[in-house]
Amino acid sequence: MNAAPDVVIAAARVWLGTPYVHQASVLDAGCDCLGLARGIWRDLHGPEPVMPPPYTRDWGEAGVAEVLAEAARRFLLEIPIADAGPGALILFRMARGAPAKHCGIRSETGLIHAYEGAGVIEEPWRPHWARKAAFAFLYPR
Repeated sequence: MNAAPDVVIAAARVWLGTPYVHQASVLDAGCDCLGLARGIWRDLHGPEPVMPPPYTRDWGEAGVAEVLAEAARRFLLEIPIADAGPGALILFRMARGAPAKHCGIRSETGLIHAYEGAGVIEEPWRPHWARKAAFAFLYPR
């Protein structure tokens, strides 16, 4: 069973306005996109099952392994990208042929994500994001 979409979206919206800080996951102090996903996990389930290793800003440009998707598969419920509606965690390829390295939560009409230079924001779901969407997951209940 998966967590109710409205519960996931509400947990994500608590983070709105949190500044962007690479590798961080501290509400109101700073987070990156993975930190946002981790914070939602903690809100829904308590302590994280594992801590991610240190990573560079350009980690997704090095290699071909789908590191983020493989990690998500360990703890989340993978669904077809076509079924990714509100409450889904979406992984994005930021460059053609590169591994997915960005993530965010679909809201009813948009995307909640942490973006360098903007912090945690909610913006409309645009074709730009739909084209880059590579994987989709649901948080378990």
